[in-house]
Amino acid sequence: AALPTPPKVLVSGSAIGYYPDSPLPVTEDSPAGAGFLSQVVVDWEAATDPAAEAGIRVVKARTGLVVSARGGAFQRLLPLFKYGLGGRIGDGHQYWSFIALRDEIRALTFAITNQELSGPVNLVAPQAITNRDVTAALAEVVGRRAMLPVPGFALKVALGQFADDILGSQNVVPSRLKDAGFKWVAPAITEALVDMDYA
Repeated sequence: AALPTPPKVLVSGSAIGYYPDSPLPVTEDSPAGAGFLSQVVVDWEAATDPAAEAGIRVVKARTGLVVSARGGAFQRLLPLFKYGLGGRIGDGHQYWSFIALRDEIRALTFAITNQELSGPVNLVAPQAITNRDVTAALAEVVGRRAMLPVPGFALKVALGQFADDILGSQNVVPSRLKDAGFKWVAPAITEALVDMDYA
């Protein structure tokens, strides 16, 4: 905001951790959750206010679980499924709001170039699905059966900080991307998993 020539746009990386842990659908207009992670995201996004007040177009990109073999939760889950050690996580009923890495990159580019986008924008696939469905799709893609359910406490040991994201339920709808005309190349989980080696 203090630059002699301020940028036209600031895209701030944020997260769907903003929303409460709930199976109910949420959009960019939904209120924040009450937990620690939600408050971190609220504070992080508030740090962009000076830029918006200076007239800069600010996009708060709330990213979901990125489907990639190169990082994040899926990178850690993939070897388990390849060795036949995968299965539903917790009770499997929690919603996962995912996005393929390729679509994450495309959505960020879209946010930079689309002059109509500002404020919070959910970067997730068009429809969240349950962990049971993700598990079934991942097992199918790697050609293994998913027979071993993973209890929540074991997941926290294996995945550390990623465990809360995976055990929580967030049914996030990308309303603003849809309204702006964004087109996903991997909107379904199977497509995202097949594409997960994208660099």
